[in-house]
Amino acid sequence: MNDTRKWGTLVIACLAMLLLSIDLTVLHLAVPKLVASLNPSATQLLWIVDIYGFALAGLLVTMGNVGDRIGRKRLLLIGTVAFGAASAVTAYAPSPGLLIAARALLGVAGATIMPSTLSLIRNVFTDPRQRTTAVGIWSSVSAIGFALGPIIGGALLDAFWWGSVFLINLPVVAIILVAGMFVLPESRNPRPGRIDPVSVPLSVIGVLGLVYALKEAAYHGVAEGSVAVSAVVGLAALVVFVRRQTKLAEPLIDVRLFRRRSFSAAVGAELVAMFAMLAMSLVFAQYFQLVAGWTPLVAGLAGMPGGLAGGVGGALAGPLVQKIGRGPVVALGLLLVAVGFALFSRIGVEVSYPYLLVAMIIQGVGIGFTFAVTNDTVLATAPKERAGAAGAISETAHEIGGALGIAVLGSVLNTAYRNGLELPAGVPAAADGQIRDTLGGAIEAAAALPRDLAAAVTGAARQAFVDGIQVTVLTAAGILVCLAVATLFALRGVPKVIPEHEEPAEPAEPAAVR
Repeated sequence: MNDTRKWGTLVIACLAMLLLSIDLTVLHLAVPKLVASLNPSATQLLWIVDIYGFALAGLLVTMGNVGDRIGRKRLLLIGTVAFGAASAVTAYAPSPGLLIAARALLGVAGATIMPSTLSLIRNVFTDPRQRTTAVGIWSSVSAIGFALGPIIGGALLDAFWWGSVFLINLPVVAIILVAGMFVLPESRNPRPGRIDPVSVPLSVIGVLGLVYALKEAAYHGVAEGSVAVSAVVGLAALVVFVRRQTKLAEPLIDVRLFRRRSFSAAVGAELVAMFAMLAMSLVFAQYFQLVAGWTPLVAGLAGMPGGLAGGVGGALAGPLVQKIGRGPVVALGLLLVAVGFALFSRIGVEVSYPYLLVAMIIQGVGIGFTFAVTNDTVLATAPKERAGAAGAISETAHEIGGALGIAVLGSVLNTAYRNGLELPAGVPAAADGQIRDTLGGAIEAAAALPRDLAAAVTGAARQAFVDGIQVTVLTAAGILVCLAVATLFALRGVPKVIPEHEEPAEPAEPAAVR
């Protein structure tokens, strides 16, 4: 294959990933206008926000395997058509019920697109050095997409109705379809076998049960009855799923891959890094809007340098691997993210944006280093014929890590906020619960109080929230430092350039370690 077509494939894969990255963040900004227009119940609103992630996470493994069998190009183009159609239905949904259904279809379509982009890159770039560079660029575009989402969403919402944030997908979908038909090469597993009909529902139930439990724990606390039930169901399904994979000739996931330190360490690093990153992106969206009082557009622009820094880090990761190795680059990236969190622990109610800018850039570069190298390591360690399944494992780790981060770090923040909140005298008992629940609830409740009392309540709530952020970011920093040390050990000896063959040799361990 000539270089023009190879790099053209990368451009299309990056456009598809940009589409998904932007879509992950725009809905949060549209929620206020959406609520005013459709008037969903509290339960319906939760499903509107969460159903996309549930469908995406639950079907990644299955769709990655489908792509390996029917062709990655075919699956990407089918998913892109479905994504465009679902975006149009979502934009003009007349009721909460139809909106939930359209968001579910978006998640199904996203599950076909996400692993297909990585598997196409894996099969097109057969030179290991070029593959590392290509995956670094793909990771950079993903990071930039997260930063662009709030900006594009904020600009559209300032001028149009809430559904406009989904119509922006349609021009990108058209470009991917037209270019993809002529540029993308087809690739598939030459000996795919059949998809085990029992493994598919087990994987969906297992991942969905676990993700649902984590999200419910974040919203309602671990004492909620549905949290324990869904966690038990999810974990039981995953245990049965893993045991079944070891007995199948053509498993959905070759669980033997996890016996390789390089593969397990890369997947684990992705999970924990996303654990910290997604939770804190939501925290700082609240900080910029509820503490600083900035509009969604200004808040999006304020966070953009972090995403751009992530893009730079992803692009620099490949050359840096050639100088110091995979393990040191991932460990350095995680340490930079931890340093960024440590710097965030010094923020206050009065915003010092230049200080935040330094912390965001340091953290963004670290995130770029981490994801570029771990994504490439996962793809290179797995056999080329199962690139779709390997990409699905990587993306599933992202989804579970993000849900876990929101549940754990969100709980840390909420607990610190409630324990640290000191309300002034005179607060009505009817408003006390709402004020102690969340910062947004405190500001809303304060609006109905006398001016002086309202100012005192909002001041106390904002201070408690900032104090909670300080505890939360230090917790995240500690977790990441531990992960950096573990990753440096786990990835030691992994070659800078992983050879292009089906079964990469695992570096030998010293006798003392064995």
